[in-house]
Amino acid sequence: MTLHFPGPEFERRAPGAVGLDPDRLREAVDYAKVNDTSAEQVRFELVDRERYDDSEGEHGDIIGPMPERRGGANGLVLKDGYPVAEWGDTTRTDHAFSVAKSVLSLVAGVAHDRGLFDVGDPVAETVDDGGFDSPHNAAVTWKQLLQGTSEWEGTLFDKPDAVDRNRPVGKRPDAVGERGVRDLREPGTYWEYNDVRINRLSLSLLRVLGDPVPEVFRESIAEPIGASGDWEWHGYRNSTVEVDGRPVESVSGGGHWGGGLWIPTRDLARIGLLALAGGRWDDERLVPESWIEASTTPCPIKPTYGYLWWLNTGNGLWPSAPESSFAAIGHGRNVLWIDPEHGLVAVVRWLRAPEGEPGEGYPLMDAFFERLLAAVE
Repeated sequence: MTLHFPGPEFERRAPGAVGLDPDRLREAVDYAKVNDTSAEQVRFELVDRERYDDSEGEHGDIIGPMPERRGGANGLVLKDGYPVAEWGDTTRTDHAFSVAKSVLSLVAGVAHDRGLFDVGDPVAETVDDGGFDSPHNAAVTWKQLLQGTSEWEGTLFDKPDAVDRNRPVGKRPDAVGERGVRDLREPGTYWEYNDVRINRLSLSLLRVLGDPVPEVFRESIAEPIGASGDWEWHGYRNSTVEVDGRPVESVSGGGHWGGGLWIPTRDLARIGLLALAGGRWDDERLVPESWIEASTTPCPIKPTYGYLWWLNTGNGLWPSAPESSFAAIGHGRNVLWIDPEHGLVAVVRWLRAPEGEPGEGYPLMDAFFERLLAAVE
């Protein structure tokens, strides 16, 4: 597969010139437009709410900045690195929610490449800030934090891990206690989508890097791939810590309590192209290929998850898409999807989720992929 890496501006190609049927491609785009999340569903009124909608109301305060409202539905499709479809305002800086987790994974790859940690080692061996002092947390490894199986226990930035120990996306009926908060398991034995633990990973990366995570992302990834200077990565009002005698903000890996990654669609497309190329940008290696491979290797106890990337293992998430495809997914259906088999990168912002849709499965997402893949000639 030969990939084109854009300069400051994307070099466009007609769909037919890169092996796509324009009519079928248009059908996919129209589907995304029709099935966008309405402004009434996601309006970022969080800034006006006293509590976040979770089961632990006393810990639901918004503690980080949030945009006043979301942008309109938009998207961008790349084939072999060339834009072939674009709709809406793809230059607007918008909240990406948990897409930040996959970007955090890339930053972790940079830290790993610098020799700052080994994935199989306990985090306590390289991070000494009290967060891994207990016998339970002392056993937590970097790999477990990256795969969502750490079972790290504690309170970080005033949010206890138990707040997210009962989220529907990670809940199993056999693991829920009387109060809805399940008992802890041994690290590495249970998978859960837990923002407190993602923030613990982000803080741990800050500790070993010695520099702000956004700064490392900017210098090591964003600037080399030609991303705009319009993205922002925020923490919380109480997430500033001391690093080498200076105050540094630790950023969040989502938008659960505010903060997080706000980024234009065009920048996400460049990140997707970097992942498609196995961490390479043109002739420059930014993230080790071995890290991308490890990031897209199924977690043994959660085959549809890697190092903070969603995987289509066994076609379990998107039956219409290749098993090798993977994605970064955030609230409000912010989607960055990579299909190595066909050289495709698709960014779709604000794709609607059907009422009653489970945390996994993503039927409308799969329906978009099905239409997009039908365009491949």
